[in-house]
Amino acid sequence: MSHIDPTPGQHIYDDRPAPDPYRHERRRSAARRTALTVQTVADVAAGFLILWIALHLLGANETNVFVEFVRDSADILSWWSQDIFTMDTEGLRVLLNHGLPALLYLAVGHGIAARLNRA
Repeated sequence: MSHIDPTPGQHIYDDRPAPDPYRHERRRSAARRTALTVQTVADVAAGFLILWIALHLLGANETNVFVEFVRDSADILSWWSQDIFTMDTEGLRVLLNHGLPALLYLAVGHGIAARLNRA
């Protein structure tokens, strides 16, 4: 009969299952999917804001259904930054009040995604 020395903290009759060798890889894969989702949501939000800025500066017909949808979406996404900048020039006001949230969504979304990818 051979004598087995248990490693510190382990009992000879330890009936716990062996650690799953793929557990770390699955956790990493889930983190990557979450990072991609966060990054995509941030990109789409910034895309709507940038699209509205472009449509407004190019003089798009604001009674068009698509333009209304983009404007309403941009207003929802930038509710917290409305009228931070009050300029006399409408185009500059739209650029700043919708451009600031677009930059923040991109910076925060990509920052969170990078952090998740490092985990």
